[in-house]
Amino acid sequence: MVQDLDAIYHAARRLLRGCRVGSLAVIAQDQPLQALVTPAIAEDGAPLLLLSTLSAHTNALLQNSACALLLVGQAAGANPQTSPRLSLTGHAQRSDDPADRARYLAIHPYAQLYADFADFSLFRLEITQARFVGGFARAASLDPARLKPGARWQISRGALPALDQTLLDQITARRGIAQTGWTLAAIDPDGFDLAHGDTVLRIDFDRKLSNLAELRQEIISMARIGDAAAHG
Repeated sequence: MVQDLDAIYHAARRLLRGCRVGSLAVIAQDQPLQALVTPAIAEDGAPLLLLSTLSAHTNALLQNSACALLLVGQAAGANPQTSPRLSLTGHAQRSDDPADRARYLAIHPYAQLYADFADFSLFRLEITQARFVGGFARAASLDPARLKPGARWQISRGALPALDQTLLDQITARRGIAQTGWTLAAIDPDGFDLAHGDTVLRIDFDRKLSNLAELRQEIISMARIGDAAAHG
């Protein structure tokens, strides 16, 4: 049962960090209101949303910070009920943290076009409840703390360039991507994101990593496998 629960947390974190679109539910004048949003995940695991005050859902959120965010993954078959989904409940507040802004724009680079508009603000969702459904007969209420990276996961921004261009190009080549020149956009214990212009590619690890040393070794291993395949 513990192993099953660990697998559920792993699947939930992968969905959380890899999902680029979701549904935000807010309360507007005592009525429910839902809107499409494009989340990114902060380094500490909090969902980030770039919202405009010209939108009804943003103004509702400013009046009542309580909200819910639904993220849905790819269905395993023709039946949409086989889709994994993660429902997060909590409170969203404006964030002026430059690190949050940098993280959001790394995941959604196209948002640079309007992120500085006066009506746009970044919001952080502090999760109080989480519910994951991985498909039929695979559901659980989750501890929000276990969706976060954990205290041992510390990465300085200066360490990221050590993942050189050759490694990144080998990894993308292994996935059948001919384009080279991908750059590291973001990284976390469950995977990393590569950017090429406005395109961001998510690559998941098979397990949760604990520290930078494990991360470096994992990426080198992924690149070597890809290089071996290319020369096999």
